[in-house]
Amino acid sequence: MKQIKAVVRPEKLQDILRALDNTGYNGIMITEIEGHGIQKGIVHQWRGEKYRLELIPKIMVDLVVRDDQVETIKKAIIEAARIGEAGDGKLFIYTVDDAVRIRTGETGDAAL
Repeated sequence: MKQIKAVVRPEKLQDILRALDNTGYNGIMITEIEGHGIQKGIVHQWRGEKYRLELIPKIMVDLVVRDDQVETIKKAIIEAARIGEAGDGKLFIYTVDDAVRIRTGETGDAAL
């Protein structure tokens, strides 16, 4: 099993959810976060004054998937999230040792 964690633009969330739905995957966790990457924030202008926004709103999408689903899910998220500009986000993949469905006690892939 793998955990896929994607940090993406908030405005791309619906596109990502649609793309994941098209893959047949339906278990997802969403967290609203703030942060910055290489660009170190963005500069805005309001009433002629410039100010720097250090932390940019982002969405963190978390999924735990079977090993055979990783490439399909990864491709779907990347295609749905990409604008082609700095700030498109990052995708991380971690190994998950085990999962347990609390209600039934099922473990491993069966718990997903």
